[in-house]
Formats: sequence, C-alpha cells, structure tokens
Amino acid sequence: MKPIHFTKMAGAGNDFIIVDNRSRIIKKDAAKLAKRLLDRRFSIGADGLILLEKSKKADIRMRILNPDGSEAEMCGNGVRCLAKFAVDHRITGPKLSIETLAGTIYAEVKGESVKAKMVEPKDLELNFGIRVNGHNELLSFINTGVPHAIKIGGPVSDSEVETLGKMIRRHQHFAPRGTNVDFVSLRKGNTIDVRTYERGVEGETLACGTGSTAAALVAAAMKNLKSPVLVHTKGGEVLKVHFSRIGGFFHDVYLEGRIQKSFEGRVQ
Repeated sequence: MKPIHFTKMAGAGNDFIIVDNRSRIIKKDAAKLAKRLLDRRFSIGADGLILLEKSKKADIRMRILNPDGSEAEMCGNGVRCLAKFAVDHRITGPKLSIETLAGTIYAEVKGESVKAKMVEPKDLELNFGIRVNGHNELLSFINTGVPHAIKIGGPVSDSEVETLGKMIRRHQHFAPRGTNVDFVSLRKGNTIDVRTYERGVEGETLACGTGSTAAALVAAAMKNLKSPVLVHTKGGEVLKVHFSRIGGFFHDVYLEGRIQKSFEGRVQ
C-alpha cells in the first residue's frame, strides 16, 4: 500500500484520523487498517478512522471505523470533523451534505465552529429497568444515529463509567449489537454533564457527539429542558444541542461545537 496522508482532528476531545479516500487508496482492508492506526500505544491513535469518499446522493460520503475494526452507522463529532476537513481542503463549500449509514447529515462550517443537523432521533423509551449484576438499573433509550442508553443520576464524577458502562453496553436487552451508554447529571438551567462509554471503542471517550445529543434529548423529555441544551463533556468543552419538540417527538436536531485540527502526517 502507498503511504497514506492523514489529518488528525478532534471535537471536544473526541479525536479522529481522517483520510481522503476518494481515489480508493484504502479498499478491502479498512477494518484491519483501523485496528492498527487507532492503537494509541503503537500507532497514531484516535477514537475513530474516518474515510472521506465519493457519494451519489450527497456532497461526500463518510465511513467511520472503530478501534475494534467495526463500522459505525454515524458519529456526531466525527461528522463535524469531516465537514471541517472537507471545507479546509476545498472539497466542498461551507454548507454541505454528508452521506452516512444512518442517513444524510447536513452541516455548516463557520471558522472553527461546525453545526450539523443530525438524523431524526427514534426509538425513544423513558424509565425502564434492567438487571445488572444483581441490581436494577433505571435507564432511558434513544437512537440518534446510533443507539444510546441513558442513565441520569448524581454527579458524573461518581459514575462507574468503565465497569457499569461495559455491563450495560453488552446487556441482553440491547442485543444483538449492543448500545453506547451515557451517564448524565443535571446542572442549573438547560445544562447537563455527560460521560460516555462508547461501543466499538470499548471504553470511555472524552466526548461523544451522538451521546451528547441523546443525553440532551432524554433530559429534555424527562426534565423539560429547553433548546439549546449545553452539554459539558469530559474533555472540558461544551457542546450545544438544538432541537424543536412537537408532542413526544423531537425534530430539527443540531449538534454544534468547536473543531480543532491537531496535525497532519503520512503513514505506511
């Protein structure tokens, strides 16, 4: 394989390796490559590998692969990083459409800020219990492009993200593909704290775009929070989740926040 030029980018600490794959330099071995490049000890390291490809239904197409080699349907921070990458490299204009496995995402880039219209959320379910390690855990669920189980409780600093998150992520209730798990605490006003155990990463990340969106919408449904909800991530940055609500359904959901370019390089 020829040397691959990549760009490392991050949204709220959620970091990605982005490769312009319109010429199909990466073909059959994307999963194997993701496992190798995303390893933080022996390679570049990141939460995901994003391939920018040609699309017949949008301006560009996004493929995103996890550190375990699995391919995700969508990623909120990832799609915002890709939008910034596409604009910076003059592949698209500042308003663009991105094909994903979860549907078409529309984004707008203004300097370092990227605002993406998320897919219509679905499968909202509030306050159900599952048995985990002999205890009843009260959760809610929503799919914001990928599945998210939400646990609202005390300070997120006290949450057992790695241990409890791992057990919920693979619980039979969410079989066969499992779920992401978000631990949420409420602040004053329309503000929340979120920590996320990510499926595919199989651990906690500094931020999760679809998780921040899911947490904001569930908090809005349960606690009547208003748009925009400010989401404080573990990475220290704040994401904004905008939405409109008609009855029990959410529409026009947007995720907004800063995107940073870390560095560029080549890898064999």
